[in-house]
Amino acid sequence: MEIRIEKSSNKRIVIVGGGFGGLQLSQDLAKSDFQVVLIDRNNFWQFQPLFYQVATCGLESSSIVFPYRKIHQKSKNVHIRLTSVLQILPEENKIITQHGDVDYDHLVIATGAGNNYFGNENIERNAFPMKSLVQSLHLRNTILERFEQALSVPKEEQEAYLTFVIAGAGPTGTELAGALAEMKSDILPKDYPELDFSKMKIIVVEGGARVLGAMHPDSSEKAHLYLKQLGVEVRLSTYVDDYDGSVVKIKGGDEIQSKTLIWSAGIKGNMIDGLTNAEVLPGNRLKVDDFNRVSGYENVYAIGDIAAMISEDYPRGHPQMAQPAIQQGKNLAKNFKAGAVASWKPFNYKNLGSMATVGRNKAVVELPKKRFGGFIAWFLWMFVHLRSIFGVKNKWIVFVNWVWNYFTSNSSLRLIIRRREAKLEPKEIQEILKR
Repeated sequence: MEIRIEKSSNKRIVIVGGGFGGLQLSQDLAKSDFQVVLIDRNNFWQFQPLFYQVATCGLESSSIVFPYRKIHQKSKNVHIRLTSVLQILPEENKIITQHGDVDYDHLVIATGAGNNYFGNENIERNAFPMKSLVQSLHLRNTILERFEQALSVPKEEQEAYLTFVIAGAGPTGTELAGALAEMKSDILPKDYPELDFSKMKIIVVEGGARVLGAMHPDSSEKAHLYLKQLGVEVRLSTYVDDYDGSVVKIKGGDEIQSKTLIWSAGIKGNMIDGLTNAEVLPGNRLKVDDFNRVSGYENVYAIGDIAAMISEDYPRGHPQMAQPAIQQGKNLAKNFKAGAVASWKPFNYKNLGSMATVGRNKAVVELPKKRFGGFIAWFLWMFVHLRSIFGVKNKWIVFVNWVWNYFTSNSSLRLIIRRREAKLEPKEIQEILKR
């Protein structure tokens, strides 16, 4: 069975994944001479850098997503299909999806990266990731439920419900820790006056020697200081060894009683079966050449987090961030439009800098020729992220939320919204009555 897409005499480019790289490529190929098919499991683009604000009740989930079909309303050559890709058949120039087969002339893999649990099934089963909007909303529900649950348990058991362990001190872990710390000081005591928030702990466990290990040591030191000022405990050169849902076991024998382990300690590429000739590098990344072609194939490409373009400046591939993915998408679109491979231009990454925020007026920014922190860095961080969000309405919603939260240290988004109605089954009621 094939997915129905209108026949065209133009060559077909199939893009698997609508993240930063895949969406950029589809936009740049809009109104081109190619038939473009964008495949994703969701019907919307997600602004991943702000997932942590959804998880900590700072932003509405709808304000950081945007429908693919809205983006491509005027792009008659771009076709959106909502499905999962199960296998690639490179010999037949075909992919097998959940809803049927799709032929291609060129295939671009832009599937991004998911969580890396390093083979620990207990952590994968019990920890809380934050790599999608659904996971962010689930984490928000869990965080709020922990405080509700803490009200119903004996005081000696409350600390486990009020202890939040974050594995990984990259941008995600650092920003999440800062946001939780601000909730602890500014919001939660007003919502839960019966709880003793001196018992609430936010512990960041990092395997490296410093937080924000990909940034300059000066920026790491500033971010570490900001976290300390907010009351966050940071444990460096330390690894989470296991987690059963109640006890976080630290490598070396230490244990932390906690009902919530948030996992941001590593990522690995989201691979698709079938590319047997490809060279897969550590972290599940596909080795690509300077034109983003997957090694071993002439018409299969990879961009973004899933791709590893090895060079003297980047011996392990480009950083797995938005900018490399966006720039690779732009370069590949230009090459497709150029026609003959002989006229293609190799990808050259332009490092525009990096940044991370830890809390109100607390951020670090690294530009190509300058590093700084504090209020100006925090303001620049807000400006860049606001500019990157799709939709004028979404930009305004996010801006108004940020301004409101800045001056009031409050929001009305502390909602526990479950996928199904919270209702006890008859058997559960009987068990409770027997206690």
